[in-house]
Amino acid sequence: MATEPDILSLSIICPPPGEGGVEVRPIVNGRDLLADISPRGGEGGPWYVGGSPRRLLGPARPLHTTATPHEVLLARSGCGLECCCGALYVTVRCDEEHVVWAGWRDPANQDLGLPELRFTAGQYEAAVLRAEEDRSWEWPAGTVATLLEAGLRDREDWLVRWDCELEAVWTSREEPDRIHLVLRHPRNRADTDLPWIQFGTTLPISADDPSDQAEHLEAWLTVGDPRATAEVWGASQPEELGYPWPAEPLFMGTAGRGEVRPLPPLGTHSQPPSP
Repeated sequence: MATEPDILSLSIICPPPGEGGVEVRPIVNGRDLLADISPRGGEGGPWYVGGSPRRLLGPARPLHTTATPHEVLLARSGCGLECCCGALYVTVRCDEEHVVWAGWRDPANQDLGLPELRFTAGQYEAAVLRAEEDRSWEWPAGTVATLLEAGLRDREDWLVRWDCELEAVWTSREEPDRIHLVLRHPRNRADTDLPWIQFGTTLPISADDPSDQAEHLEAWLTVGDPRATAEVWGASQPEELGYPWPAEPLFMGTAGRGEVRPLPPLGTHSQPPSP
């Protein structure tokens, strides 16, 4: 006997600033998928936190089906290091009139063993589009960050010229007046033991039109060598690349004794001119 198709909805959780990040929670057949599977790892984890709507519901549109199956990162757990605390991946594919979620994977939990989920294509696409159109969770700096990241990823020639790659355009609701741009130099060293440097720039955001601000910032950033106006926020053996160790390493993490690094103040040399 044929089984009934699964039903998907996407819930965007937006807690008050300082009480957690915005996350996308897949609701399958009326149940929170991440909450249902989190206890499977036993006491202490994994406890999955849904992916950011900027990533899952952003311009890249990873939840939509494509001509070939593709893997999507749905959630992370713990400290964020996949090999340590885990992350939840699923492969999304199209099977005639259905969208299938299968091939579940968690790098820190080899015994995950989740069942295949099968949605009707029309219901699935409508659920994803509905979530993408809901921007009530987004704050002005978040909108600018999304537009700026999309623009910069289309300017791959600019980054290749300076042997850099775009690591992140990051923002927080606790800091609605700024976004943080993070580049890695040299390119293609994220998974190697070779020396690398993480360059960062803090960019002020105003109440002006987000599209105009993103366009202005993209033009300012891509006019020359991004390393000349950025600061070293993190590194591995930077002296081998001709840079000293940063006085204040990566602000988006912790210092050696576990204290949180302060954010770089606005108005430093890494700031672009006002539009």
